[in-house]
Amino acid sequence: MKVADCFYLGYSSKIIGNNGELAFKLDVDSPSLYEGLDAVFIRVNINDDILVPFFITQSKLQQKGILRVAIEGISNQIEAKELVGKELYLPTAALPKLKGDQFYYHEIVDWTVHDDRFGVVGKIKSVLDYPSQDILQVINSDDKEILIPLLSDTILKVDREKTTLHVTTMEGLIEMYLEA
Repeated sequence: MKVADCFYLGYSSKIIGNNGELAFKLDVDSPSLYEGLDAVFIRVNINDDILVPFFITQSKLQQKGILRVAIEGISNQIEAKELVGKELYLPTAALPKLKGDQFYYHEIVDWTVHDDRFGVVGKIKSVLDYPSQDILQVINSDDKEILIPLLSDTILKVDREKTTLHVTTMEGLIEMYLEA
């Protein structure tokens, strides 16, 4: 499985106990959906685009989005240590389809952003995940970066057919980036 076919689930943060159990720090909105997970893909080598499947024999959700897991074939701290700090992925196909104005952040990468006042802003490069708020990182046709706060009242329309995100921004926000 390749990274491009998956979504980022989180990372393995530490070893728990002496039997090789791991703590998975989940980077998702609803960690409880992943309790009972039976498999996960792990990026064993950070420079590699290939993900390795690991089968989970036991998983239990702990506090603050930590999933305690036992992985088939991992039975001690030495074996588990090899997986600490590694990125976790699941196939994109495992995500439920969203409707209306809901979307997954990975889904809108490369979509066009259209502002109600400004018009076409550019293409979404990524969604930056900050503690205070998420930010659309948009690159315009002149390769200038424009950062747009991603708020519930910012999104006007999600057009999956045309892969366009219609937004409304504060007056002058987009122009501020273009003047620099």
